[in-house]
Amino acid sequence: MEDSTVVPKSDLLRKALEHVLEQRALFPEKSVTTIVDEAAMRFNLSPLDADALGRLVAEETGGEKKA
Repeated sequence: MEDSTVVPKSDLLRKALEHVLEQRALFPEKSVTTIVDEAAMRFNLSPLDADALGRLVAEETGGEKKA
């Protein structure tokens, strides 16, 4: 029997935020909305978690909004 790892939602959101901030540094020409949407898909976030990610990104970047 194989062990499967379930990642808590809070960890997924934290990892998604780290990913977004890293991608913004690597690709400053990309829109924040695009990067957040890509991260939401990559980390399989719910729509509610994706919205929370957008708010977190706005806080981390000094108020720049997702949309």
